[in-house]
Order: sequence, then C-alpha cells, then structure tokens
Amino acid sequence: MKRLTLIAILLISTLVSVSFRASASSTPGEAEEAEKKIDPKEIIFEHLSDRYGWEVPFCHHKSISLPIIVFGSDGLHIFSSSRIDHGQEWTDGNATFKLSEGDFKGKVVEIIDGKEVRPFDISITKNVCALFITIIVMFLLLFPLKRYYRRNGYKAPRGWLGSIEALTEFIYNGVIKGTLKDKSRKFAPYLLTVFYFIFVMNLMGLMVVFPGGANLTGNIAVTLVLAVCTFLVTNIFGTKHYWKDIFWPDVPLWLKFPLPIMPIIEVFGIFTKPAALTVRLFANMMGGHMIVIVLTLLIFIFASFGMAVAGGTAVVSTLFSIFMILIDVLVSFIQAYVFTMLSTIFISLAQENPHVEHKEEHGKEGDPVYEAGTAEAEIAALK
Repeated sequence: MKRLTLIAILLISTLVSVSFRASASSTPGEAEEAEKKIDPKEIIFEHLSDRYGWEVPFCHHKSISLPIIVFGSDGLHIFSSSRIDHGQEWTDGNATFKLSEGDFKGKVVEIIDGKEVRPFDISITKNVCALFITIIVMFLLLFPLKRYYRRNGYKAPRGWLGSIEALTEFIYNGVIKGTLKDKSRKFAPYLLTVFYFIFVMNLMGLMVVFPGGANLTGNIAVTLVLAVCTFLVTNIFGTKHYWKDIFWPDVPLWLKFPLPIMPIIEVFGIFTKPAALTVRLFANMMGGHMIVIVLTLLIFIFASFGMAVAGGTAVVSTLFSIFMILIDVLVSFIQAYVFTMLSTIFISLAQENPHVEHKEEHGKEGDPVYEAGTAEAEIAALK
C-alpha cells in the first residue's frame, strides 16, 4: 500500500512539474497557438472510431501499420496502411486508393475519374485486430484451466487458474444454473463465452499501450453483433409454448382478434430485447472512455491560464482520471455480468414449458408421493 501511494505521489508530482515547465517556457502567443491546435471533439471521436492503423502511445504521428484488403474496380488489392496513412495516394496496378476527407472520411476510397468510390472493404482495422487479440487472450486464459483439469481431475487449482475457476463458478452457479436450471449445461458454453469475451474486451480497452487501447465495446457494431447472437440463440431454441405466447397469448380474445394488439406488442418485444442489450453495453463503456479523455484534455485546455491554474488542473484531472479508470475496471466486470445475466433471462423465458413445470410441482418419478398418486389414478381408471 505504501508503494502504491509513493508511486501515485511521484506520478502526480511529475505531471505538475511538466505542466509548470510547459506553462513557464511558453509565451502567451505560443500558448494560444497550442490551445487552438487541440480539438477535444476530434480527439474524442478519433479515440472512439475505428482506424486502419494502431497509433503509437504518446506519439500519434506514428502508427503500427495494418493490412488493407479491398476489392477495387479491377479486383483484389492488399497493401499496408502506411501507404495512405498521411493523406498520400497509392497506386496498385490500375487502381488508386487514398483515405477520404469527404463523405467517406477516414475510409479507404478508390479514385475513379476524379471521384471517390467506396470499394468493398474487408481490411484488418484496429478493431478487427483487437478482436483477434481478445480471442488469443481468452485462449491463453481458459485453455490452461482445461488442461489442468484433464491432468489433475477435480483438484482445485491455485494462483491465477484458481481465480478463473472461481469466476467461472460464480457466473455458472450464480447466474446460469440458478436461472436455466436443468438446461444450464446446454447454454452455459455460449453464455460463459459471451461473459469472458466482453470482460476481456473491456479490460483491453482500458490499457493505453498496444495491444490494448481499442474501445471495442464502445463500438455499437460490436455490441450489436453480440446482441444478435443472443437474439438468435433465444429464438432458434425457443419452445412451442414460447411462440404460442407470442402469437396467441393468454389474454382476452378481443385483444387478439380481430385486431392483433397483443401479438403485435409481443413481436415488437422480441426485437426490443437485443436493442436494449446493444445500447446498454455500448453507452456505458463509451461514456466511461469519454469521461477519462475529457478529464485528461482539461490539463491541456487550461495550460494557457498560467502555472497555478495548469498545475492545479493537472493534479485534479490526474486524480479523477485514476479514480475513473479504477471505476471502469469495476464497470467492465459489471457490464459483462449484466449482459450475461440478461441473456440468460431472455433464453430462460424462451425455454418455459408449463407441462414439465406442472409435473415437477407434483413430484417426480421415484418419489413415493408421486408414485402413490399415479397408482391411485390407475386404480380409479380401472374402476
């Protein structure tokens, strides 16, 4: 604890001294010019948007090149993003490509007769690369646990493998098994995969340096795909009773015929569930990243107001940024937990079978009470 406190004090002192020197060494004209160069809106959206390269920390003029794969007017083209990273055009065969500054800003376009045409783009962008890295991290975390159980049976592991086992058991027993009961083993592989996938993506997004820094769950396309997966699992494996309650629910007849008021509401509810999953995860994770970025930008925005203001702003912004990052670590787990819990509930609602539940209420085969009741029913039928 003392070491952490010392590290925090040294970090804050360094930031304050740097801000003091920057403010003291810059003239009012230079400070105003530096302030004009800082565009908070552009910086925020640049962080939240996808890119064809992975920027180097603390040096945004350089980036790690990623492969661009597009189908142009004359076929397939594969080249490095460094060819067009700084606004230059790249000619590959008979096709010319560049990053658009117009309607397709930030996207690869092909120049045809002086016009920008968007080709079919399957490039490995920053978010796509981050997805691959997330999958690799999941393999490195979970497959050693699988090998451990294969070698040691049911002996409890220790260390980081024990932590993963405890987390898995918490999600399985506390969320999946408690909700789906006897069908938990059927859907547990999907639900546990979703939990770890979101959790790892959230934690990787909090890292500043490569291979972290990609705000995947702050991208609505990623959260939409996850929600669609839950939507498909829910409705493909839905029981007959689930679909019967949607198209012919147990309500008064005038609510179903001749105007299908309730069926329309139920069908609409099928699509609002994945929409809620999409927006909930996207908004929470994007909001956390935006708060940290804004708090950091305050240091540079207030740098032109003098040494005292710049130093005080640096201290306050740094403390709040550290606090928000720690909160985001907790939020990363909570959002993965909530997404998994809601997906489990939606799947369980589609697995309802009133006949099985009625049988469970009156007992099971092998239960003396149940067997006695069955015997009395058979005797009554014979009479």
